[in-house]
Amino acid sequence: MTISSIPEPEDVSALISEAEALLAANAPVEQPATTALSATVTGETKRVRQLRAEVAEAHLLADLQDDDTPLMLDSPKVRKRRRAAHEAARLHELAQDPMMRAWQASRMRKLLVGASMVSLALALSWSTAGVQVFASEGAPAWSPAWVFAWLVEPFMSLALLVVVGARAYMGTHGQPIQSKTLTRIEMLFLGLTLGMNAWRHLPGVAADFSLSTLVLHILGPVVAVAIVTALPIILAAFTTLDHGAPKAAPALSPATSRTPSPKVSRRVPPSVSPTASDQQSDRRSVTSPRGRSLGDHRTELTILIANGALPAKPSAEAIRKALGCARETAAQLRDERRTP
Repeated sequence: MTISSIPEPEDVSALISEAEALLAANAPVEQPATTALSATVTGETKRVRQLRAEVAEAHLLADLQDDDTPLMLDSPKVRKRRRAAHEAARLHELAQDPMMRAWQASRMRKLLVGASMVSLALALSWSTAGVQVFASEGAPAWSPAWVFAWLVEPFMSLALLVVVGARAYMGTHGQPIQSKTLTRIEMLFLGLTLGMNAWRHLPGVAADFSLSTLVLHILGPVVAVAIVTALPIILAAFTTLDHGAPKAAPALSPATSRTPSPKVSRRVPPSVSPTASDQQSDRRSVTSPRGRSLGDHRTELTILIANGALPAKPSAEAIRKALGCARETAAQLRDERRTP
């Protein structure tokens, strides 16, 4: 460093003065005491600002609560209940349909027939022990007479079940068997079963007569008699049950109507030459628009007869016109109605 570079005292003093002026210019300005005083005078405190915000919020909420749009929306619970109500209405409408009512009646009829046959079999099995005691006549246990005595009630029960089962089956198909011979056979088997069960316990025959013992031994035959008597009446009531008029078949769409129907070959006697109208009628009757089976035609014929639309023993032509079926089917249904 040379001597000429040493600052002079005047220069140092000027530099210090400039520094002090710069610090004074950048120093923070102190807030006057009048600011806090003005807030106190106007009342604009934190509590006032919070209350003003709450009031503004209340005004906005009041405006939004006047809108009922959220109340018009369905909650999940409402939608679930609405779906259940709609399903119940559809099921009720379906239950009024004649075809559905016929199906329900058919199911109930089969259920009742099955339950009655099971009850009849159990009632006859109940009387097996009493018949065995009557038939064995005091034979020693496991002797031939004692063993074969157990077979008396089963073979009578099987014969009775054949008769009852045939009458029940024909009754479920709308052709109840009205035969006095079968009724006598049933009464004969049931009378034998009742007599063999009650004989050893009747007053004057039993050493110590007991009414409860007599009732227990005749319980099975009595139940069997009740079932055999009541079952034909129940089946006859189902046969004449009115399910209402069946609904008309739905109209065919243009695409379906253009579809050619399957040809059905029918043998015509040489001496008979059907006209064009007869051929069209036969073709329309052979090919059913609903593809119904013989059982469906039989059920509909029973409904029409019960409603009085057809006589009790209609002709084949009347059946064909009413059901829209083939001539062969109409003839078969006519023969079934006329068979005693």
